[in-house]
Order: sequence, then C-alpha cells, then structure tokens
Amino acid sequence: MITEQNVMDFMKPLDYDIRKSHNGRWIDQKCTPDVVSFIADCICNYANKNPSKEFTSQDIWFSDYAVQNTEAVFKKPSPKQNAAKNEYDKFFQQPMKLFANAQLLTERKNGLKNIYKINNYEILEYIALSEKNALKFLHRYIAKVLIDSELNFEFEKFFQDQRQLGNTKDKMQLSYIKLKNAFYDFTHNYTAIRKDLECGRIFTKVINPLAYFYNACGTVGGHVSSDIITYDMLMYNRNNFRDIYANKPKGVTRKIFAKKNPIKINEKYYDYQSAKAKRFLHLFNDQYRNGLTEHLEKAHLNDKAIHIHHIFPKALFPEICAYLENLIALTPTQHYNYAHKNGHTQEINVEYQHQLLLSKASRIKENIEESYSEKVERIYEFPRFLHVLSVGFDEDDVETIADMDFVSVMNAINVHYAKIN
Repeated sequence: MITEQNVMDFMKPLDYDIRKSHNGRWIDQKCTPDVVSFIADCICNYANKNPSKEFTSQDIWFSDYAVQNTEAVFKKPSPKQNAAKNEYDKFFQQPMKLFANAQLLTERKNGLKNIYKINNYEILEYIALSEKNALKFLHRYIAKVLIDSELNFEFEKFFQDQRQLGNTKDKMQLSYIKLKNAFYDFTHNYTAIRKDLECGRIFTKVINPLAYFYNACGTVGGHVSSDIITYDMLMYNRNNFRDIYANKPKGVTRKIFAKKNPIKINEKYYDYQSAKAKRFLHLFNDQYRNGLTEHLEKAHLNDKAIHIHHIFPKALFPEICAYLENLIALTPTQHYNYAHKNGHTQEINVEYQHQLLLSKASRIKENIEESYSEKVERIYEFPRFLHVLSVGFDEDDVETIADMDFVSVMNAINVHYAKIN
C-alpha cells in the first residue's frame, strides 16, 4: 500500500509542462475526486480480470463492474444506452486522459480511438481506494503541472492576496480576475482550446482543489467564491448531509428533524463508499499494524483482525458509514461475539461500542502523531472523528471540542455512555 509521498516521488522526475505537451486536456470538467477515484477503481477492476491487456474508454464503461456501479452510485442511465454515449464519453474519457498525462496510463492512437495500458497500477489503486486519496493525488498533480509550466506564481499570488486582503470582496475579485485571465491566456496560447467556456470549466477543476488545501476561497459560478472551498464542493456527487442539516434548529435532534423533513438518500452510493472504506482500512491495518486488532484486549492482542466493523451501524447512520473514523478492525470473535450480541449483526452491544470508540480515539491519535514524523500515511482527521461522534450521539456540541483535544473527546465519550447506562 503506497502513500502520498510515493505519488510525489513518482511525479518528481516527470515533465508535465503544458508549453511542451500542448495538452489542454490535462484536467477537465469531469475530473472531480469522486469521479477520478471511481474511474481508477473501474480500471483496476478491469485490469485484474484482463491482466496486461490494452483497453479503450468504452472497454471500461461497458464492463459489468462499471455499468452496475455507474447506475447505482452516480444515478446515471445505463452506460449501454445509446442516448448516454456523449455523456459517458466525457465521464470515462476525461479522467483517463488525465491519467495518461500523469503517466499512470500509456496512451496511443489507433485511428480515432485512444488505446490505453496501465503504466503504474499501484498509484491507480491508491486513487481507487478512496476519494480522499484521489483528492491528494489531484492536489499534487495540479501543483506539479503548474510548477512545470511556470504558471504556479499566478495561483500563489491569488492565495497570498487572500491572506493579505482578508474579506475585502472587491479587491479579492480583482485578484481573481487577474488569475483567471492569466490562465485563459496561457491555455489559448499553448493549447488547441479556444473557447472561454472550456477554459472556465478547466479553471474550476484547477483552482478549487488548491483552494481546499489552502483553506481559501476559489471559484463558484465564474466569480470568486464568497466562502472557503469545502470538501463537498469538489465532488460530482454532492449529497452532503451537512447541507441537509444546515437548517436544523439547535437543540433539535437529527432523528426528530429527519422525521419532520424526510431525507432521501442514495443507499447504493453509501454501500459503494462503505465497501471501499472497509477495503482501505483492511489494507492499512495489514501493512502498518501487522493485521492485528485495533481494540486491544488481553485475550486477543495477537489475533488477526480480518473483520472491519461499523462502530455506529451503516443502516442507522449512512452519512458516516464511509468515514474511516467510524470503522475499526476487529477479530471475528470481537466482531460477532462482542460487538454484536450473540452474532446478531442487526444488534449493537452498547457497552462494547463505548469501549470501541475509546480504542478508535487512541488509534486516531497514534496515526495523526506518527504522520507528523512521516512514519505512516495520515488517514484520519480529528474534525471528522468529532463529526462521527456528533452524528452517532446526536449531540451537536461535540463538534465544538478544540482541535486535537483527545482528553475532552475521551471525556465526551464516557459522559455520553454514563447517561444511557
């Protein structure tokens, strides 16, 4: 299992200079983190069944795995429908063109067809495992393209201006227009793209991932965004529970609010994301913790954790089912005998859930601290763990705990279970 550093090491000797490649499609409208991750997943699935075989974008989009999940996850018509051809051509082809420019795929022409072959399976798998990994990849890739093309200075100036200008909207808009014009001029001069509309679509996919990592404003609707760019704003699928609950009055529980305001969710989407998150944690735990249980009990310290368990069950809490902070690697005995009473997977042992959350808090703390020394890849985020607890406990105040205050987190967990026992 590779890390973000491996991605950077792969890119370092490569030359992504657009002035040399003249490739205006190095990134495009459909290249959002969730779509890029999904297409990488489809390619890896296809390659596992067809090793060493070349493929076209249609080979991927007509594969059983892609057809099944495209309909379920992205709520699109079947890729096999002729009427959907133009949409799917972009949906699959644009990320594949990005992968080719990044040299994760090799690309050659056969008449009018683009023929691909995998050049780096490990990084494609890294991208496929999670949207967060895909976003990390996009961040590093975009930054490398801009540096190689000597276009990075304009973007750095825009983010620097934000820090200096604060919320002075008019001045920020002027800084934004300068950057936008510079990007458009560069694209017109060095690529075959001539339409400003196309430049705008590409510009959005360049600036907003950078803005997210800068914790800064980006672009919305052709203007500088009024707020900082958030994770959900980068996604193609924007089914965000935080937006759904934005109008929930303080003091009203999520359960009561949901009863009065029925929430329609795409269950298949969360099933897909949950399965990927489980697979990711399994691989991570095998590599960095020798596959041992994350819940340290004397009787099971040396037992292999081959099960990944939702601490707060997926059926009741779909919005956090794909959060790694809500998943824990357990032994079969811990999972079926303790976490679920008598092996009944629909029942949760509340007392054991309490202990699992304390253990998960410890594992998250370990991972964040070890990531500072670059011993491991950081896979957890403290605010996301607070969100998991807030949703699972149905208590908004949990998310007000200060950053990295694990003492208060442990206390909040203990207090919650003291109330219900």
